[in-house]
Order: sequence, then structure tokens, then C-alpha cells
Amino acid sequence: MGAESFLPGRRSLSELRKAAAHCQGCDLYARATQTVFGSGPRTARLVLVGEQPGDVEDRRGEPFVGPAGGVLSRGLESAGIDSSRVYVTNAVKHFKWQAAGKRRLHKKPSAAEVRACRPWLQAEIDAVKPELVVCMGATAASSLLGPAFRLTRQRGELIELDGLQLLATVHPSSILRAPDDEARRAAMDAFVADLRVAAQFADGRSTSS
Repeated sequence: MGAESFLPGRRSLSELRKAAAHCQGCDLYARATQTVFGSGPRTARLVLVGEQPGDVEDRRGEPFVGPAGGVLSRGLESAGIDSSRVYVTNAVKHFKWQAAGKRRLHKKPSAAEVRACRPWLQAEIDAVKPELVVCMGATAASSLLGPAFRLTRQRGELIELDGLQLLATVHPSSILRAPDDEARRAAMDAFVADLRVAAQFADGRSTSS
């Protein structure tokens, strides 16, 4: 199984979004409310990739509109990045969850589920042609950089792979899980620093091209 057979002949973002709504490339579609495709301008210089939609995103059908999205928005603003000019998406397009009473709690997607969804992510990147892709969290990083990539060792580094420029940082949700206010501030500062590296690289590439 995989998403490849669900990709449309024309690979514009609008056509990809329509086709992704009907994807059954892995079993996650069966329990999700809907496909949550990426969002943002086709001309974005930065593509930001998270792990998967959360509960709020699954219900609304938009990426990064829940609590982690709020952290991301604040991080982008602090880094001097206009959020309306970036493209945001996830490595996996359906919400994987487990029940806890009436709540639906995030459950990490398996390596097979990430692989199954990778054609959508690659098609989005190919359509946007960004200067840089920012992988937020280990799942997003492993989707594009392979399972051997270690975020703890290579966070914030600019990496070139098959002509694509990438940078890995933490997922915004990890900042929400910090144990206290001081730890959250430190985690946010480090996240913003990574985003500034991304912004400077993308702006420099755009200016020189």
C-alpha cells in the first residue's frame, strides 16, 4: 500500500489537494475525519513539515491550527518570518489517535505509515520548489532524510540531499510539553534561532538567484 497510485496526473497543489482527499494509501484514513493537506502559497520560499495533523486539525481540515500551530505562529513572528508566505504541511496527512475517555490522543505514526504518505509530501515540495524545507520533529526529518538521521545530533544544520536543501528542528508541540515556564522559554528561544537560520538561508538564496 502507499499513496503513489492516488496521485493525480497533473501535480499542481490544487489537483494534489483534491486527489489527497480520497487517499486510502494506508489504514489511517479509516479513523480520521478527513485528509489534512498542506496550506500556503505556491511561491513559498520555505516549506515547513510537521509530523501529522492533531485533533483540532483533523476536525477543521487545516494544518497547524491547534495549540502547536499557535506556538509555530509565535515562533515565525519572532524569527521575522511572514506566516502568510510559508507553506505548512505534515509528513502524514491523516490523524492517528487513541481514545482516552472522550478525548482523542495523538499516536505516533509508524515508519510504514510515514513511507506510505511520502509521495504526497514529495509532490508538494516538487510543486512549491522552495529554497528550503524545514523538518519539524523526528518523524518529518526521517521522512525526508531517512531513518538514520538523528535530530539530536544535526538539529539546525543545513543539509543538501538530492538537490534539496533541508534543516531540521523540533516540533512546536515539544515546546508545549516542556516541564516548566523556564524550560518552555529556553525551548522556544532555540526553536526561533533555528527558524532564523532557515529565514536567512532562504532570503540569501532568493537574493542571489
